[in-house]
Amino acid sequence: MAKLRKLTNSEIKVRRKSMDVINNYPRNPVYAVCDNIRSIFNVGAIFRASDGAFITKLYLTGYTPYPPRKEIDKVALGSTLSVPWEYQKNPLDVVKDLKSKGVRICVLEITEQGRMIWDIKKEEFPLCLVLGNEISGVSKEIMDLADIAIEIPMLGMKQSLNVSVAYGIAVYEMIRVINYKDS
Repeated sequence: MAKLRKLTNSEIKVRRKSMDVINNYPRNPVYAVCDNIRSIFNVGAIFRASDGAFITKLYLTGYTPYPPRKEIDKVALGSTLSVPWEYQKNPLDVVKDLKSKGVRICVLEITEQGRMIWDIKKEEFPLCLVLGNEISGVSKEIMDLADIAIEIPMLGMKQSLNVSVAYGIAVYEMIRVINYKDS
């Protein structure tokens, strides 16, 4: 068995898209809406996962903290510059606008009609993944507009993950479906 060798920082850097060419690459047809996320550190982690998944746009809404904030930047590590984002006070305005453009609204929430994250189909994109508040989840008003609900299986005693961790899992499953899964 071959020995594994960790790449050096300079070797890893060669693989990355630079800021001057990043806009020449097509983004994945995923949008994300943060519906009243309260933790500034969760927002930073969501930015970083959004950059890694190369989503189309991130919307920060309600009382979700937004850049410029040093606490967001500490976790985001520069991804506030590489992820297209905007702040809008009312998440319903964002959801209704995206829906009018043919984007399906997908809530990351436990529901009666929910599906597991791996049940998303390629033909369901473009898709907007809505993340809810850490305590109360996705608002009822957005739930009423949602086309799809997905959940992450929880096999232990807890019923949910931290919102930024859950987002990272869900958005990467979506990217896998879009780019790598024959469906």
